[in-house]
Amino acid sequence: MGRRKACREPVFLPLGSPASEEGHSAMSTDTPGPGAPVANPALAEAGPVSKGVGPTVRRFSSILFPDSGDAGEDATPGEPPSFRDLNLDQVVAAVTAPFAEYSLAPLFYQSLDDPDTVAYRQEVFRDLERAEVLGVVKAFAQRMRSMRERLARAAKARCRHEGQRWFLAAVESYVEAARTLAHDLPGLAPASRGLRALCVWLGEHVETPRFKTLADRAARLAADLAAIRYGLLLEGNAVTVRPYGGEPDYSAAVERTFEKFRRGAVGDYRSKLASSPELNHVEAQILDRVALLFPEVFGALDAFCQQHEDFPDPTLARFDREIHFYVAYLSHIGALRAAGLSLCYPKLSTASKEVRVRAAFDIALASELVKSDSPVVCNDVVLAGRERILVVSGPNQGGKTTFARMFGQLHVLAALGLPVPGKEARLFLCDSVLTHFEREEKVANLRGKLHDDLVRIRQVLAAATPASVVILNEIFSSTTLQDAVFLSRKVLKRLSDLDALAVCVTFLAELAAFDYTTVSMTSMVDPADPSIRTFKVERRPADGLAHALAIAEKYRVTYAWLKERLGP
Repeated sequence: MGRRKACREPVFLPLGSPASEEGHSAMSTDTPGPGAPVANPALAEAGPVSKGVGPTVRRFSSILFPDSGDAGEDATPGEPPSFRDLNLDQVVAAVTAPFAEYSLAPLFYQSLDDPDTVAYRQEVFRDLERAEVLGVVKAFAQRMRSMRERLARAAKARCRHEGQRWFLAAVESYVEAARTLAHDLPGLAPASRGLRALCVWLGEHVETPRFKTLADRAARLAADLAAIRYGLLLEGNAVTVRPYGGEPDYSAAVERTFEKFRRGAVGDYRSKLASSPELNHVEAQILDRVALLFPEVFGALDAFCQQHEDFPDPTLARFDREIHFYVAYLSHIGALRAAGLSLCYPKLSTASKEVRVRAAFDIALASELVKSDSPVVCNDVVLAGRERILVVSGPNQGGKTTFARMFGQLHVLAALGLPVPGKEARLFLCDSVLTHFEREEKVANLRGKLHDDLVRIRQVLAAATPASVVILNEIFSSTTLQDAVFLSRKVLKRLSDLDALAVCVTFLAELAAFDYTTVSMTSMVDPADPSIRTFKVERRPADGLAHALAIAEKYRVTYAWLKERLGP
């Protein structure tokens, strides 16, 4: 709200912005006026959700699901247990943190079992990778954010008319958001089914009688408020609010008078008054009295707020939230791509369990490595024909667990319709990813390490189906070699019979050739210096003994070296 002060002269406060509104008669500045509650304080609660508006050409209801039946009330699933083992909890936290207002995490917990829904999301991602499409969506989101902020101010305002003006400003933001998106997005010719359907729906939505009435009344009210002029007479602690009588603007006259004395650039010695979007108690009482001077305008404002309290359309509000599923993930992987890493759209199948991935990586680890300008090692994965189980062995700290996490991450991300780490990927659309990673022994459950491993393995096997992916990381490491081999074979036999895809990270070389479904992979070392890990995991027979001999050779502790050094 603009202000001009003058001693004992009228002050004119335009009402075109949400920061000013009412007043009449004389009052004292010594005591604050009581704040009136906003007509609809619930409007600022957790974003705009309300009744629908008008008919649509197509039943667009969700940018995440192609069919309206999939887009009912939002499910709020908890974080899957596997996310912690796969470090996907870190990924989701990093992806969603900049967009906390949208509560996006549950959207990343809800995997898909329909290839068409996955393709639907991939199409939207491809559209949003076009800078101009992403720019239009972000501009829409900013206007919707402005709407929510204004609704929040309306809910918190102590002066009723102030709150109503913020409510009107929120409607203006909403109308601008819908109309601008309806105008700009179709011109970019999006290719995805989701955004094309949205364009059709938006075109109908902004032409519905209810939306047009909302927009026209909001524009007319804003113009009427901006046209209000009134005068203030300041005398001691008293402020009198009166109609504007056409008094001259003395500040302009003073500026004209002294203009002839101006010589070049001069300093600005004007006092800067503190500005706040909220009215103080004096301004609120002025606003109350201005409302009494202009009852028709403020009566129309009051009626508008009551009649349109549910103005935000739920479909548009839902789109505003769901589109950030895409925006947030693209923002996160942008840093990875800038570092030269590739992410691709996987080809998924519910029939074939063949897996072919080139240049994949652990997305959680890569995000940390990129921040420190450290190199990211990529690996390939192939499972062909009847091959189902990858048995990964090799030296400690050689990248085996990272490889297993990568395999699990690929399937989880693919089942969400997200781009996955790698230059190309062909994956099985699994129903779930189940994990068993080592845990610290807990005294509270009164179970030993082996007992706890057995209980947790049983839970994994009980939940597994032929469509599951199972990740086992160094199971039964707390028992004897003989018992570990026996128990591990039982587990692999169960997985093999189930025909599930699996990765088993193990120190037991005996498992590498378990049966015809098993593929042996080994984490590699530098041939010139076996103590250096390359973090590459390659398809080859387990060679733990050869690695141990190479280490012994390097440090000259083989039998031949010891014999030579110790002498006869």
